[in-house]
Amino acid sequence: MPEYENLLLLATVVRILIPLLFPFPDLQAQSTYFAGALAGVSTLSADGQTQIDSTRAAASSYKPFNGPAANLFAGVHLTNYLSLQGNYVFNRNAITMSAIDGANVYQQSRASRQHAIVADALLYFRPRSSGVRPYLSAGLGAVHLASAGDPAGVLRGSPALPPPRFSSTAAGFRVAVGIDIRMASKIFFRYSFSETIRANEFSRRLTPRGVRNLANFQNLFGFGISF
Repeated sequence: MPEYENLLLLATVVRILIPLLFPFPDLQAQSTYFAGALAGVSTLSADGQTQIDSTRAAASSYKPFNGPAANLFAGVHLTNYLSLQGNYVFNRNAITMSAIDGANVYQQSRASRQHAIVADALLYFRPRSSGVRPYLSAGLGAVHLASAGDPAGVLRGSPALPPPRFSSTAAGFRVAVGIDIRMASKIFFRYSFSETIRANEFSRRLTPRGVRNLANFQNLFGFGISF
């Protein structure tokens, strides 16, 4: 399965890089590797813009809908309280884009997907010996967004429509709060609530153009294993 292959790849990369980046015997002696998978719900931020002057009144917006999300992760505990983690993150959301410019009006339904590779640092508030470990995390990565729209839509007049298909790859900044709960000696349950911010391709395609970044909020639940 592609997800299983991605998980094995992340674990292999972590195993290779950690000894190279942190070649200190004491640090390596404390390291414990882990990997897992999460699934849940993705919610995107909305945006809109209004322009009114003596000759023109125009407004545009997009409305996102909740969709499925998944997160494959693998990492290493460097100390009792600090860990590094690599992630593959996916989400799918429906979007409705619309605009009014005088007599020109459109409303268009679109599908969107995001794929992200993110490296996180996790700060735990309890040691590894604890069965319940809340954490904060922050990281950077690359986020690819692709969207395809219904060519028919709802039209009146000659509005400026977004392209039928568009995509972009941009840097993303992710922050999360979460908790790991030990279920067995090497198995743990994880809950995570994260926000990833990147440049907003939907806002860029609006007329008038939107101004906000795109925020992707994810509520995720799943399991991990230590090895």
